[in-house]
Amino acid sequence: MEKKTARLTLLIDPHKKRAFEQLCAAQDLTPSQVVRQLIRDYLRDHGVEYETRPGLASRDTPERE
Repeated sequence: MEKKTARLTLLIDPHKKRAFEQLCAAQDLTPSQVVRQLIRDYLRDHGVEYETRPGLASRDTPERE
């Protein structure tokens, strides 16, 4: 599991925010869960590799020789 230590602040239209929160609630998900998944998918789709746990190799980070 990723260590959640960073905060992302964004501006969004209040009507979109309300609709997003309602949809998340209907799917029994938090908005944070959905945004984290969107970010993971976006990074994967664009071939971006990143560490999920600093200091440990992960499936998202190539092994170093």
